[in-house]
Amino acid sequence: MILVVDVGNTNITYGVYEKDKMITTFRMMSKMLRTSDEYGISICELLRANNVERENITGCIIASVVPNVMHSLTGAIVRYLKVTPLIVGAGIKTGIKIVTENPKEIGPDRIVDAVAAYEKYGGPVLVLDFGTATTYDLITEDGCFTAGITAPGIRISAKALWEDTAKLPEVEIKKPASILAQETISSMQAGLVYGQIGQTEYIINQVKKESGLKNLKVVATGGLGRIIADETDAIGVYDSSLTLDGLRIIYEKNRK
Repeated sequence: MILVVDVGNTNITYGVYEKDKMITTFRMMSKMLRTSDEYGISICELLRANNVERENITGCIIASVVPNVMHSLTGAIVRYLKVTPLIVGAGIKTGIKIVTENPKEIGPDRIVDAVAAYEKYGGPVLVLDFGTATTYDLITEDGCFTAGITAPGIRISAKALWEDTAKLPEVEIKKPASILAQETISSMQAGLVYGQIGQTEYIINQVKKESGLKNLKVVATGGLGRIIADETDAIGVYDSSLTLDGLRIIYEKNRK
């Protein structure tokens, strides 16, 4: 079995794979700094709670956008799982070519999503990840990462609303019954969700227009992605396991 680890700005998401089959997933917050022992004990307990023996983990791969957790996290995996993790970064085999102006600026999470979307659905493909930021990445038919768009995520927008205004409350992010809101909470929900739908559809259409790719596939992932994907025909596929699958695919490419 292999352990795949996606370190995001909000959560660390773990997945356990046996060959190409996902066995289980679990999460912990990434904003809380931990020692290597705290990470190690937590990982072992979560594995055990999901009926996975730590001795069965024979490999690990990590993609991280939070550098300050990496020393403790990698140390924990080496000490408690007895494996040396593969880190997604420069020099790693991915199967795609980054042809943007500065390839080193592309985050490892975006590379992993691009690999998964290209391997699972083929190109050309536009990959949307509704995470802390909402990202849109274009991969061509021959596997070139050619462009990326970055926008504030839904939670960032929501947080700005209730933290930077005196009278607006914290609300659940969900689609209200109608866009014609008549009170504060549904008014905020309508602005957040319908605003994101509008942004998503416009960016997808503009990418298709400027790239000239009429047969462009559109694949979405990320925590709040399903809410948006269910409300627009512009998104062809919602794949909740895209990032973890991408990590598994990259691990297999490098193991060979």
